[in-house]
Amino acid sequence: MSKKVLIVGGVAGGASAAARLRRVDEEAEIILFEKGDYISFANCGLPYHIGEVIEERSDLLIQTPEAMEDRFNLEVRVKQEVVEIDSQEQQIKVKNLVANETYNEDYDYLLLAPGADPIRPPIPGIEGENIFSLRSIPDTDQIKEFVDQNQPEQAVVVGGGFIGLEMAENLVERGVDVAVVERGEQVMGPLDYEMAAIVHNHLREQGVKLYLNDGVTEFSKQEDKTRVKLDSERELEADLVLLAIGVSPSVELAEQAGLELGVTGGIKVDSYLQTSDQNIYAIGDVIEVEDYVTKKPAHIPLAGPANKQGRIVANNIAGRTEEYKGTQGTSVLKVFDLTVATTGSNEQRLTEAGIDYQVSYTNSKSHAGYYPNATSMTIKLLFTPTEGKLLGAQIVGQRGVDKRIDVLATALRYQKTVYDLQELELAYAPPFGSAKDPVNMAGYVAGNIVNGDVEVIQWDQVDELGEDVILLDVRREVELKFGALEGAINISLNSLRDRLDELDREREVVIYCAVGLRGYLASRILMQRGFKQVKNLSGGYKLYREVELDQTEKTASAEEKKLATASNPEEAEILD
Repeated sequence: MSKKVLIVGGVAGGASAAARLRRVDEEAEIILFEKGDYISFANCGLPYHIGEVIEERSDLLIQTPEAMEDRFNLEVRVKQEVVEIDSQEQQIKVKNLVANETYNEDYDYLLLAPGADPIRPPIPGIEGENIFSLRSIPDTDQIKEFVDQNQPEQAVVVGGGFIGLEMAENLVERGVDVAVVERGEQVMGPLDYEMAAIVHNHLREQGVKLYLNDGVTEFSKQEDKTRVKLDSERELEADLVLLAIGVSPSVELAEQAGLELGVTGGIKVDSYLQTSDQNIYAIGDVIEVEDYVTKKPAHIPLAGPANKQGRIVANNIAGRTEEYKGTQGTSVLKVFDLTVATTGSNEQRLTEAGIDYQVSYTNSKSHAGYYPNATSMTIKLLFTPTEGKLLGAQIVGQRGVDKRIDVLATALRYQKTVYDLQELELAYAPPFGSAKDPVNMAGYVAGNIVNGDVEVIQWDQVDELGEDVILLDVRREVELKFGALEGAINISLNSLRDRLDELDREREVVIYCAVGLRGYLASRILMQRGFKQVKNLSGGYKLYREVELDQTEKTASAEEKKLATASNPEEAEILD
């Protein structure tokens, strides 16, 4: 007997589930409901159409209702909103938004994939005509038409997450002066603060004004402008306001049906993506998932997991039992010339979960330093202190970030350690990488920490050092003019062995260089020459300086940035 499966929501998860179900069950009756005009469109590409990077609007439409019906022999009903679920009768009530009529449809299985809605808090004036949110094709059309016709000079983006930063960049590309307002202390919540500081500094270099630790209290109209009042009493002026505060799961249907919700507000599902009703499944941005690392409930709205969940639910409905094993939050974002990528947990989530961890930083080139146009990337690893099991990774850089985060995400998914990273055999040719890939190098550095070959101090511990600590700067003298830690003694690495008698072997010595490499080499020298307490500043002066610049809202000179990120080519191959 064939199954009748109804799917609510036709974007990432819903469309994937429908297509997969047909591939594994030719007899099932499948009806997909979408209250909007479009199914299976490219959510993540919307800002880039507004910025005219994606020129053709049609390129955003991955699948049309007609094409999907023809290929998969299923029914797609657009402009049809599911307004009620009767779980006892296994029936839904649907409103035809064109005919303004309602009707009922019964089901054997129901899949909820309605996604999430943009958060629009009750701020006075938030319904102003030039205040937009971006979630759908019609939203995109409305914003792009406004930009095309009005040529706005100033915009305020409220929220510093994925959509907020992508829109900030694309508006700048359209010639708009942009300010980003973020209530938290940083943009990009999945990053730890010091990594976000690199992004902050880059945004300022691109002319974006940042208002951090500040929120919006009121919007008001003044002639043809909008006044944006902040918690700090600042007032910003804008021709266009883009709300990118975040999203909340669209759980109204689930609540009406009496389905259990999780602590994060999403629909609670089991490992088979089944809700508290055995005939109803849920996927995508509407559900609460298990964090793959911490095993805690989480709401992680990403397209990749939604598509995978759609496939898994289709398999389960078809009798091919499969479990969803959690979301690790792998993501990547373009921010002007930077690429920002994360996977797994950050420090805050690990602390909240009570998981002990250690941190390492490396600064590596995107490809061999002697081949033209190599750029720098900062890699942060989080791992267990005793066995070195990967818990999370963050990378900020220009070229080659995406492929390194994918390697690290794969290693984390299969519960590998920093020692496994050392053993990975990764593709190498000068235009693409180094003989020791940045992932290998990150593994070596982290492994040295776990082994006890080096003890590290973190950027936020420097200012807490006591007066009895010797702060040793092993950079070249020419580098000092771009900044140094207060009270540091400068002895370059190459001179260190000849000048050891200038240092007290009984006192604690904290060593630093530009990015940590020469500091590690100096640490090994001192540890083997009778020094009792030796630590290396992880991430070096460069990372410390990024935080310092962010907190003072200053911009590094081009010469300083070049020098701070450039170890000598021969040094780049000497680490482990």
